[in-house]
Order: sequence, then structure tokens, then C-alpha cells
Amino acid sequence: MHEPDDDAWLYEHSRVLGDRIRTARIHRNLTQERLYLGAGISRDVLQRIESGRHNPTYFTLLRIARVLDMPLADLVR
Repeated sequence: MHEPDDDAWLYEHSRVLGDRIRTARIHRNLTQERLYLGAGISRDVLQRIESGRHNPTYFTLLRIARVLDMPLADLVR
């Protein structure tokens, strides 16, 4: 079981989430520009999400999932 202050666990899951988003974007032949513009976020935010260095809000994840045309659950599983 993970302790609530286990930051390593949180950072690892952030990295996995970023990898899933990047993989889905590339699989759909979308550029970062198309994704961040479609999701209404900045390029910097998308780059930090994909690299696992940003904690996106629920709304941001919903917007990204919509542009990727995939269920949010597939990104955060």
C-alpha cells in the first residue's frame, strides 16, 4: 500500500499519463499544436503534461481526451 506522501508514486503516474497522451496523439497523427489548440491549453502546459511534469486538471484531461477522440478512462487507467 502507498503512503499518502509517496511522491515517487505520484511522479511515476504523471509520467505514465504523459506517455499515454503522447502515444495517443502520435497514433492519431496529431501534432502537439493541433492538440493544445484543440484542447484550449498552452503549448507549455501540453509539453509539461506529456513529460510528466504537470498535474493537469480534470477539465484539461477531458479536453485532451475529446481532441484525441477517446474516453478519459483510457488515459487515466
